[in-house]
Amino acid sequence: MFWLSFKRILKTGFIDFWRNGVVSLSAIFVMVITLLILTGAIFSSVLLEHTLTSLEQKVDININLLPDAAEATIEKMREDLSTLPQIESVQLLSRDEVLQEFITDNSDEQITLDALELLQDNPFGASLKIKAVDLSQYEAINKFLEDNYEVGTVNSVIDSVNSTKKHEVIEKLSNIIDAGEKFGAIITIIFIILSILITLNTIRLAMYISRDEIRVMNLVGADHSYITGPFIVAGAIYGLVSSILVMILLYPITLYVGKDTAELFFGLDLFEYYLQNFGQILLVIVAAGIFIGSVSSFVAIKRYLKDR
Repeated sequence: MFWLSFKRILKTGFIDFWRNGVVSLSAIFVMVITLLILTGAIFSSVLLEHTLTSLEQKVDININLLPDAAEATIEKMREDLSTLPQIESVQLLSRDEVLQEFITDNSDEQITLDALELLQDNPFGASLKIKAVDLSQYEAINKFLEDNYEVGTVNSVIDSVNSTKKHEVIEKLSNIIDAGEKFGAIITIIFIILSILITLNTIRLAMYISRDEIRVMNLVGADHSYITGPFIVAGAIYGLVSSILVMILLYPITLYVGKDTAELFFGLDLFEYYLQNFGQILLVIVAAGIFIGSVSSFVAIKRYLKDR
């Protein structure tokens, strides 16, 4: 008996969906807009998080050593720094590697490169690149270097310490991203609520069209689940169709903006991200669409039957 009623509810829901064509299109249009906004919030969050991670990887402390620094002294310094819990890694660059890095960074400065050739010798010493476990640890590492290593003195092998201030900028950027994600979440929730309200009223119109059928079912003693079921099924179909349309629209949209996002957001091509995470995105969008459609239908039919 249960399966028979369930099949009838599904069949009636599909029939209502097709029969109320204009109403269905209106509900689907509203839900497509909402789901696109939800997807935009997801993509924005991914792009900003990728940007933050990329910037964090560029933050480091460079210890520039004197050209005549002994290899044993350099190696001991590297080992001592590696034992600090605040430090994730210490990379040693040889004199030749430092020279090559300088040439690469100044490839557009021909005068500088010509002056370097006149020296006929490598003027750079080795270098230690320090990466912290966390952005908040850079201040502690700087303090440790100041307290334990002399810089520029007669007995020191350290020529200079270049501590980038990027971590301060990134911390501010991280706070901005957190605030932006909260704002985006609020906007998305607002649009979901608006979508539910608009879809609710749209579905109430469908119920008004079917008012005679609902009245007959009430008169013959049909329970509320049999009456509400088809409308909830129709709402779920609205969400499913809207989700499919959104996934189709996302293909040309991400294809169009993909190269631009790769240039602006440290190589993250939004089109490639869309293809690589298609299943996850589809699952989120379909779940959100069916949820909005079903909830809207459930609330609408409950209010309609209550008013009767």
